[in-house]
Amino acid sequence: MQTLSEVSAVAGRGLQTDRYLERTGFYSARPTDPGAREVTLFESEVLQALQQEHGIQFAASEHRRNLTTRDIRLADLVGQRFRVGDVLLEYVKDCPPCEHLEQVTGKPVLVPLLNRGGIRARVLEGGTLRAGDAITVVAAAATSA
Repeated sequence: MQTLSEVSAVAGRGLQTDRYLERTGFYSARPTDPGAREVTLFESEVLQALQQEHGIQFAASEHRRNLTTRDIRLADLVGQRFRVGDVLLEYVKDCPPCEHLEQVTGKPVLVPLLNRGGIRARVLEGGTLRAGDAITVVAAAATSA
């Protein structure tokens, strides 16, 4: 995983250079809800909590989610359409931690991340995502997951 200052979002596909857009991700061959692997979001505050509560140092590049957010509760985006900069996203479902994450990082994060592993979203309108872009709720999602 690498940190980028900006990346292109492609409607109905995901993020340019992402392993799931390219269908090379660990779970690419497994079926899921439409759009569920297009974009994943994770709260930076959860990284801080891992350190404080469990002594686990977990860099933003290790959590394997696409976007690391700050100062917004991702739970508030459940069932919503929202913009990150000029890109329109729609909540698909929560993104629970998995055993693969523990295997890749070698860190015991499965239990500490239960119910706070982030969310999944689909790209409705593409554009460029930039570090520091604001996240704003637009409307309720057409279909809640």
